[in-house]
Amino acid sequence: MQRPDQSSADLDWREGAVPVSRRFDDPYFSLNGGLDETRHVFLAGNDLPQRLRPGFHVAELGFGTGLNLLALARIATVPVRFTSFEAFPMSVEELAHAHAAFPELAPLATQLRDGWSQGRFTVGTVEVQVLQADARQALPTWTGRADAWFLDGFSPAKNPELWGEALMAQVAAHTAPDGTFATYTAAGHVRRALAAAGFTVTRAPGFAGKRHMSRGRL
Repeated sequence: MQRPDQSSADLDWREGAVPVSRRFDDPYFSLNGGLDETRHVFLAGNDLPQRLRPGFHVAELGFGTGLNLLALARIATVPVRFTSFEAFPMSVEELAHAHAAFPELAPLATQLRDGWSQGRFTVGTVEVQVLQADARQALPTWTGRADAWFLDGFSPAKNPELWGEALMAQVAAHTAPDGTFATYTAAGHVRRALAAAGFTVTRAPGFAGKRHMSRGRL
């Protein structure tokens, strides 16, 4: 079988439904309630949907399957913006395979896939831009500022490049006053890097059997 190029997602499929990155040996979402985990960590962790208002801007490190975007689009009732950085994008066929695990999101997922090749598209009321690039290079030149961040790279132990001090400083530099972040990880070095960048960082109960996650405000 032909090997994927260096910018592709490079996937295995666990139990036929959950994409797993061969590159990072990590699944893209939990087999035990991936959508519920997204709601708990990224939506509730950023006090969403309560904070949503027209023009509210969510940014993300690690687009993956787009599950976080779909969860956001499902609760957004006003026009909001969403920018995500993804170095190893899936193909539209891989996205379709992953989205099949969430039939309740099917109409929104179809909108995502229909716009995927364009880079800029709309899902529900969410205006989306996916920057297919390494965030370490792309974020410093980005001109936007986010009101909320979804920090959703693969595990810091397996993907340390997406959790380093320099990148967390760039996250803070591209955050609006009183902006927030949320992430599933409670790794000490990640929390320290975010605190050093200017966030007030707190631990919160994690999803399901995970003890802690992290959230914070600039």
